Amino acid sequence: MVEDETPWLSADELHTWIALTAMTHVLPAALDAQLKRDAGINTFEYIVLASLSEAPDRTLPMSRLALLSQGSLSRLSHAVGRLERSGWVVRRPCPDDGRQTEAHLTAAGWRKVRQTAPGHVREARRLVVDALSPTELAALGRIARRLIAQASPETAQALETGL
Repeated sequence: MVEDETPWLSADELHTWIALTAMTHVLPAALDAQLKRDAGINTFEYIVLASLSEAPDRTLPMSRLALLSQGSLSRLSHAVGRLERSGWVVRRPCPDDGRQTEAHLTAAGWRKVRQTAPGHVREARRLVVDALSPTELAALGRIARRLIAQASPETAQALETGL
């Protein structure tokens, strides 16, 4: 007879796990709905635009942008294609390495970010920031960074080092 060595969750651990998994589905859906309704873009596209808006010269190599946006290069390429058709982003060869491609936020893209950010920030504030005390919010940030480091050290490093 083979014994089950699975470290099953206690009732309290299971309760917390279910709440966490629900939050990871409900919160992104709510943020995505606001962006689609108010700006006509999805969360992934917003993250791409916002990441570019914070980058030096509003430009990032596609590989770095994929890491920051948590998307595959294929998903990023499709999203950047949609953003290019809207005139918000252009792709071009990296000047330092012509084998790589970089994405650049256009002036129209910068305007789109500036128009979109206030509504997105209001929704983030409503759903998360204002729902927590400053101490809880700080703890949430520490916990989120620890969980990200556990699941994706590359992402944790990208968050730590910035753009």
